[in-house]
Amino acid sequence: MKLKLPQLPEKLVPFKGVIIFAIILMLSNYIWKFSITGDEESTIITLFGWDISAPFTWMAHHVSTLATSILLFLGFNVTVDQYNVLHHANGNSVQIIWACTGIKQMYICFCILAFARGDWRKKLWYVPLGILAVYLFNVFRIVFIIGCVEQHPEWFHFLHMYAFKYMFYGVIFLMWVYWEEKIVGKTVA
Repeated sequence: MKLKLPQLPEKLVPFKGVIIFAIILMLSNYIWKFSITGDEESTIITLFGWDISAPFTWMAHHVSTLATSILLFLGFNVTVDQYNVLHHANGNSVQIIWACTGIKQMYICFCILAFARGDWRKKLWYVPLGILAVYLFNVFRIVFIIGCVEQHPEWFHFLHMYAFKYMFYGVIFLMWVYWEEKIVGKTVA
């Protein structure tokens, strides 16, 4: 017995791919929120009760030391302490916590690209490329925010909670669009 899915109304058919993208985005976000626990202040992160803190702790340290190195290269006077707090010489600082690692966004990118239509052999190189793009964007995001906080600490909330949060999903969307239009589109046509 074959499962028959409901048909989209004719007006929505041109948007089928975007609708599927949005559904996968919402489902993967829901699954993350349902299965991963640990608030902003927590150092313990769990997956259905199992402690999975180690990769998040490692990644927070990695991102904070990499961001420090890049900021120093760019001429900023910044230091990082053992708690992943980046300090500017003027006293302004930002802490990199587990939620700043980009792991959630890498997971969402993986889900969207893995469940997109197309050849799995091509996904074997494109999915890691998408995850790398999200990782690099996260590093850029952290460096940009910390750089701005030196002179404009009041910008932190807007940049962190709004501007870059939605840019993350824009990057993932663009990776998906490129996949659909340039890679899958070539093989379908």
